[in-house]
Amino acid sequence: MYDFIKGTVDYVGPEYIVVENNGIGYQIVTPNPFSYSSNVQQMVQVFIYHHVREDAESLFGFSTRIEKALFTKLLNVTGIGPKGALAVLGSGQVDQVVQAIENEDEAFLVKFPGVGKKTARQMILDLKGKLENVVPDYFPNLFNDGSASAGKATGFNEALEEAALALKALGYSDKEVQKVAKKLDDEEMSTEQYIKKALQLMLK
Repeated sequence: MYDFIKGTVDYVGPEYIVVENNGIGYQIVTPNPFSYSSNVQQMVQVFIYHHVREDAESLFGFSTRIEKALFTKLLNVTGIGPKGALAVLGSGQVDQVVQAIENEDEAFLVKFPGVGKKTARQMILDLKGKLENVVPDYFPNLFNDGSASAGKATGFNEALEEAALALKALGYSDKEVQKVAKKLDDEEMSTEQYIKKALQLMLK
């Protein structure tokens, strides 16, 4: 329902901030409310997750879409609710959390409040290999599987990477995407053209 709320920070408390927009004060629970202390009476943009239960509705806010996306993924982990997911984001950086999950670093994950060994293992089981679409900036080039020629070390093909994310969102596996990407790597096209061409190859 909500993507973000842009307004003036009216109040900062230990658990939430209040952002005023057009005369309405939105109570927004954030990982680190006091990080907004320097923004009181200033305009901010907070990305919103609207959490609805039978007995309550809450707005959870994040400074970036990536934080919001990771929060949403954490909610899908058995044993982690909104408060637990918020505690993870409040205590660690997104890249640290993602790296720990991908490396199966239980010792790091159990350092977060409310995360024991069982929950840490569940985070790894539920999320490992499933965060590329959410936080692509924290992963290496999707198409660099170690076989790329040295002459192509001049940067990533952004349009092709965006096409890969779209294909993954459609349900294609990493292996399928990498296979078709190799066939398109030498071509220069727009993201949309890459997607169309890739789908044609996928369906052959």
